[in-house]
Amino acid sequence: MCERDMDEKAQRQKNRVAALSVISNSVLVVFKLVVGVIIGSVSVISEAIHSGMDLVAAVIALVAVRISGRSPDEDHAFGHGKVEDIAAAVEALLIFAAAIWIIYEAVNKLVSPHAIERVGWGVLVMLISAIANLVVSHLLFKIGRKTESAALIADGWHLRTDVYTSVGVMAGLGIILIGGRLLPGVNLYWIDPVAAILVALLILRAALRLTIHAIRDLIDTSTSPAEKAWIHAYLRRLYPTVLSFHRLRTRKAGPERFIDFHMVVHSDMTVSESHKIADKILEDFKAQFPNADVILHIEPCDGKCSQACVSGCQLSDEQRAAIHLSRSHLS
Repeated sequence: MCERDMDEKAQRQKNRVAALSVISNSVLVVFKLVVGVIIGSVSVISEAIHSGMDLVAAVIALVAVRISGRSPDEDHAFGHGKVEDIAAAVEALLIFAAAIWIIYEAVNKLVSPHAIERVGWGVLVMLISAIANLVVSHLLFKIGRKTESAALIADGWHLRTDVYTSVGVMAGLGIILIGGRLLPGVNLYWIDPVAAILVALLILRAALRLTIHAIRDLIDTSTSPAEKAWIHAYLRRLYPTVLSFHRLRTRKAGPERFIDFHMVVHSDMTVSESHKIADKILEDFKAQFPNADVILHIEPCDGKCSQACVSGCQLSDEQRAAIHLSRSHLS
């Protein structure tokens, strides 16, 4: 399968799982909101609002993956990968907003608590929500990590957080349900808003994690230490063909990486030979980083040894001195 076919297949997978997230969240928002209003549970209603934020995030993720899948054009020569990072940042802000709203409503309920009717319905809707979001978030993480989609991974965290919070709300309602039967007359309804506050704190934690990740890519932070270590190890294995490498720069934009560096070879190497070496390096980089855009600048070893060149030089001091001496005699 050629690279273009693989890219198209990955894009179809991203579109399908993003659309699935939109459908799933739409159903859950309606289900939770109706049940929450009927039984008068602030924690269930807060979960409906949380799912509403998840729905907005899912729509943003769907739009983002479709835009990021477009080929580079005249106005976007480096592609549209940053759209996914922007989407991830917006999703994180939505999570913050949802958490603040939940805390506000929960505090009001603590101040003025009231009885909850048909608690069993609340437990049921939370159970269904947890199972549905567990399945969909698993698919989002699987495809998001496979295609390195920041938007899908952010959407996955939205839903995985919803799994944890749904279980927490279900546990709180379960305590109220069981406690009402075992301890009639004891007021346990305060557990509902407390559970909602705990939900909000978990949401804030997820939002902070997403914000940090999104900002790192938006401000062109280098790729991971493991990836840079691979690049260094690969280039060192090319000695003695490659004498030195320096000015290595990396960054990510959505699923795409941009890598550029300078490589020093023997001064008597022909243009044709150096071109073949560069082609092989680019081929190996593409195999390791499928969505990489690599720029390679080849320099002849002239023995002058600038500070930048020495930092990545693979020659001994004696070898560098010998080259410098031979170049001095030629000049």
